[in-house]
Amino acid sequence: MLTKRKSGEASRSKHQAVAAGLAAGVLDRRAFLRKSGLTAGALAAAGSIQLGAVRKAEAAGSSAVGPETVIKKNICTHCSVGCTVTAEVVNGVWVGQEPSWASPINRGTHCAKGAAIRELVSSDRRLKYPMKLVGGQWQRISWDQAIDEIGDKLLQIREKWGSDSVYWLGSAKYTNEAAYLLRKFGAFWGTNNVDHQARICHSTTVAGVANTWGYGAQTNSYNDIRNAKTMIIMGGNPAEAHPISMQHVLSGKEINRANLIVIDPRFTRTAAHATDYVRIRSGTDIPVAWGMLWHIFQNGWEDKEFIRQRVYAMDDVRKEVAKWTPEEVERVSGVPGEQLRRIAEKFAKEKPATMIWCMGNTQHTVGTANVRALCILCLATGNVGKPGTGANIFRGHTNVQGATDLGLDVTTLPLYYGLVEGGWRHWARVWEVDYAWLQSRFDEVPATAGRKARSRKENMETPGITSTRWFDSVNLPPEQIDQRSPTRAMMISGHGGNTVTRLPEALEGLNKLDLMVVADPHPTTFAALDARQDNTYLLPICTSLEMDGCRTASNRSLQWGEQIVKPAFESKNDYEFLYLLSKKLGFADPMFKNIKVENNVPLAEDILREINRGGWSTGYCGQSPERLKAHMRNQQKFDLVTLRAPKDDPEVGGDYYGLPWPCWGKPEIRHPGSAILYNTALHVKEGGGTFRARFGTERNGETLLAEDSYSNGSDLTDGYPEFTLGVFKKLGWDKDLTADELATILKIGGDKPDTVSWATDLSGGIQRVCLERGVSPFGNGKARANAWNLPDPVPVHREPIYSPRPDLVAKYPTRPDERQFRMPNIGFSVQKSAVERNVARDFPIILTSGRLVEYEGGGEETRSNPWLAELQQDMFVEINTGDAAERGIKDGQWVWVTGAENNSKTKVKALVTDRVGKGVAFMPFHFSGWYQGKDMRDYYPKGTDPVVLGESVNTVTTYGFDPVTGMQETKATLCQIRAA
Repeated sequence: MLTKRKSGEASRSKHQAVAAGLAAGVLDRRAFLRKSGLTAGALAAAGSIQLGAVRKAEAAGSSAVGPETVIKKNICTHCSVGCTVTAEVVNGVWVGQEPSWASPINRGTHCAKGAAIRELVSSDRRLKYPMKLVGGQWQRISWDQAIDEIGDKLLQIREKWGSDSVYWLGSAKYTNEAAYLLRKFGAFWGTNNVDHQARICHSTTVAGVANTWGYGAQTNSYNDIRNAKTMIIMGGNPAEAHPISMQHVLSGKEINRANLIVIDPRFTRTAAHATDYVRIRSGTDIPVAWGMLWHIFQNGWEDKEFIRQRVYAMDDVRKEVAKWTPEEVERVSGVPGEQLRRIAEKFAKEKPATMIWCMGNTQHTVGTANVRALCILCLATGNVGKPGTGANIFRGHTNVQGATDLGLDVTTLPLYYGLVEGGWRHWARVWEVDYAWLQSRFDEVPATAGRKARSRKENMETPGITSTRWFDSVNLPPEQIDQRSPTRAMMISGHGGNTVTRLPEALEGLNKLDLMVVADPHPTTFAALDARQDNTYLLPICTSLEMDGCRTASNRSLQWGEQIVKPAFESKNDYEFLYLLSKKLGFADPMFKNIKVENNVPLAEDILREINRGGWSTGYCGQSPERLKAHMRNQQKFDLVTLRAPKDDPEVGGDYYGLPWPCWGKPEIRHPGSAILYNTALHVKEGGGTFRARFGTERNGETLLAEDSYSNGSDLTDGYPEFTLGVFKKLGWDKDLTADELATILKIGGDKPDTVSWATDLSGGIQRVCLERGVSPFGNGKARANAWNLPDPVPVHREPIYSPRPDLVAKYPTRPDERQFRMPNIGFSVQKSAVERNVARDFPIILTSGRLVEYEGGGEETRSNPWLAELQQDMFVEINTGDAAERGIKDGQWVWVTGAENNSKTKVKALVTDRVGKGVAFMPFHFSGWYQGKDMRDYYPKGTDPVVLGESVNTVTTYGFDPVTGMQETKATLCQIRAA
């Protein structure tokens, strides 16, 4: 199936010649490349060379660093590990690349995608200039024409249908600064319909983790996994999805003789390294987690003292866990009780232990509950807040963490300030605009068809429509959508159209839009479906390798990327595009009043400084551009495992690499960042902390504050609430504030100064005093085993909407139909209908999806890269040998995979393998360009079609959404497979 399109044999004489020419002494990399002929010029010319027949370059310069060579550092634009790319630039041309030997994250290594990343900049398949679709034909236009026409259409749509009728889809490929600008842009436009890829990868992680212990992010780091003695990877495949992170995992396994336990429906490349592999039925994560906890409670392996001091309501979990006997767990999940007992004992006793997960755990209708169950496993065993422990959550895209942090989320403002009046007033103060003016930008929603009216203020405080259901907000009857109008226009940045479920319905939605704009280096699937004839624009946006700005890796470390080369062709960067559009729409002056703009390009450093001025709630206040740039200059000084620099270093002394948030206080305080969250063994000044007291101080007569637990050096030796000026006064700490700090607090507070908190004090005084006193600004609370504000306060198992086990649906049904995110969620009705129609009979195979090492996300960039396209040329479905035999399917032949909704079908190649169990199939999600058997290559603008096309798995994925976040169900639907 995976046939090489080019062939060639390595020349023995060539290798012998190279070997003969090497001196006996030690050679550095560049000397080796020069002697072997593998110069940057050779690599640049390799497009015309057969693979396996490398020859010496004749042009394009040498990678040897000379006086004309400039070295630039930026961050790989693919997954969230945060590998540094070192570029060699000659006369403005990127001629050579290294995988940054000094970086403590990638340490001189790249995966296939990182090694081929230079092609993203030089690719001739990129969009080269703005384009417009006229009568189904693409026409070249100027940037001025594009901005004028798009701006005019947006203003017309706003006037007729309201500000909520435009959907702003941002990107996990954005820098932090660009993500922040788009969320700010959404606020100035007057909508909360601003989202990005985190909705479909880790929105359930954010909700689940934040509602357990305070912040919705990875607690430790990739590097810290080296300290673990037991690692459980549940629903993750880092060997393919995050290859460089896997090096840290395998180092921990080797150094500590650690247990590596992989729990997954599929025997992945990661599972091949496991000491224990557990095959589960997809969609049964909670039964497996509770099955482990059943053994832990039965045998008294839980950390009783940790629970007493730092956990609320674990007894509520005990009651639910008691239902999950080994027999019931095996009946539902397929996992034998004795295997779970062995794994549970290792996690509870062979510590430190860490829980690692990715989208196999999150992309479910019970995604938030799944995440909460894994967090509770960590709490029950005391595996959080220490080296080698915690929730190591491997995110997908390069800046999916940072873009979420900066507010590309329909439920929050930047840095997780809620959509409440206090949050809006905080950012109005940071932006120096009138709160009433911001409110006036939002729609009033009239009452209709039983829908209640909403004032501008109420609409301003209402979460928007999720990116998983943007097309439902186009297709559903207007009375079912809780806003002034259905969605009429889509503004899409750095986002693939093939990444959401129910693609046939998305295609229907695309057809109905009055305007669609794609701002991206590539056209993407949105522009290449047979959907539209007019009112469609493509804007060439450069990659983040061609601009300045920082990104946040999964471990919360920020890294500054410097522009390697100027934007290719007629591309502009995200900052310039948003500035030009805001100027056309009439609010550039207030939006950029504190941000320097040069030649229409806002300064990245100034945008970050504005983030610092407002980012108190998450500790994005201490990472100034100057500090981040110093870290990139001094990467070699940071310890590989602790990520800390020596305290005596004049530039980065005592800092943790990338100043992982929270990095408290103003930059001049020089807080080192927090490498491990909730670590009470360290002083807060040294990166220590407690669980966040964000849920109050008491509930049902029980304290929600920690008992006999506090961070090292704390002035308070018990639990305490979040800090406000009022709390300071009770403690007498208000006297520690400077006169200027107190004046700022009083100005913010107005007639209620005591309510000004650590998160809204723009002076930074409250955080400064907290650090001096050794206390966490956000308080010292207990983590919650019972999250009473969620639909299922204690996680419960619920069968997937399309369950292969209709016999279990009656006992474990999905939640009742409810209204969420402005629209109805009818998952219960869909599940009920599926059971009544016996869909599992006609579609008996569980379909799950995931990543490949060669491609990333929607795949438009990576499938346009000839070096990567060579590695994986066909979209495929993995089918079990038994299922294939029953259907007469041979390895490598074409098959139809049909879905349970929309009469959907995809034509792909069969990969017959026992990696998937009987009754299970797997498809990667990086493909597009075919649709239900039809080749769509002709719909791309000429010359921009990817090298490799294929069907999208999401053509056949189905209905199902997490009630807390709107996360889609991609890991547990049903399908049928037949020979084509």
